[in-house]
This record gives sequence, structure tokens and C-alpha cells, in this order.
Amino acid sequence: MAKREIVLYPDPVLRRVCKPIKNINGSTISLVDDLVETMCAAPHGVGISAPQVGESVRVIVVDVSRNKRYKRKNHGLIELINPEIVHAEGEKITREGCMSLPEYVAFVKRARYVVVRGWDRNEREVEIEAKNLEAVALQHEIDHLDGILFIDRIASASELICRDELKGGKDEKNQK
Repeated sequence: MAKREIVLYPDPVLRRVCKPIKNINGSTISLVDDLVETMCAAPHGVGISAPQVGESVRVIVVDVSRNKRYKRKNHGLIELINPEIVHAEGEKITREGCMSLPEYVAFVKRARYVVVRGWDRNEREVEIEAKNLEAVALQHEIDHLDGILFIDRIASASELICRDELKGGKDEKNQK
């Protein structure tokens, strides 16, 4: 396992549609391990995708239990190869940030509940039902695999909030 450097916006790798993994092998497992290590080294990271470390392949890692508000009622560490959202419902507006755009956050509308299907490191198909922050994190990381950043989900740059200017406040605006 090795911590990798985070690719920062506007690096073009962040805008590429990633290729599916055809065979889960040692290099795939090493990438998953590196993603876990890199996410865990970030102070507030709850997810990371392969393009964020310069790899244009469909691999993500999510662990919202790293957030003190979501320690319970989640799946813990989720490692997914070739993930896809197979069902989404509800609506949630949440403050999102990204390791690849470390200076900014914005309020982004996402589905409140998702079902995601993918493969684990042992070549088993898995299906994850997630809600709230875990659902948001999965959607955010899967977006990365399609070259989509959270800034693409806001109406204008005026909606970006500089992290340095944050002084408390609510993290979520919930809608039904």
C-alpha cells in the first residue's frame, strides 16, 4: 500500500471517462489498497476515485464512518470496481467538497438513497444500498469515473464557498 498524490483540478485526467476494469488482478488490488491509504491520509476524506490519483479506470473507495457524524449506520469501508448506480430516489442537498478541489465546497443536489452495483477485490459482484452521506459519497465518486466534478452540479461559480470562509453553519439542506 502506498499513499499517492492527489490530482488537482484542472488536470485533464479528472475530465476523462474512465475505462472499466476487465480483469481484477494484482495491479487492481494494489490500486484499491493505494486508494484506501490515500483516503485515510486525508483529514476529512470519506471517498476517493482512481482518477484522483491519475488512473483512468473505474475504481472507487468510500468510508463515511470516517466522519464523526456518521460513525454508525453505514457499511464501513466500501471498495468497488466498475461501480454503477442501478437505482436512485429522493433528494438531498448537501455541502460537498473534493480532495481534487481542496479550496472550495458547494451545496449540491443528490439522490438521498441509491443502490450501487459493482465488484469487490475478490471478484464477487456486490450490491450496496446506501442513504444520506453514504449515498452522496458514492454518487460523488462515481461521478469522478465519468469525468464529472461536483462543480458541474452547481448553477454557477458564485455558488462556490471558499473553505477558509466557513465558520460553522448547517452542512445540509434537506428536501423531500
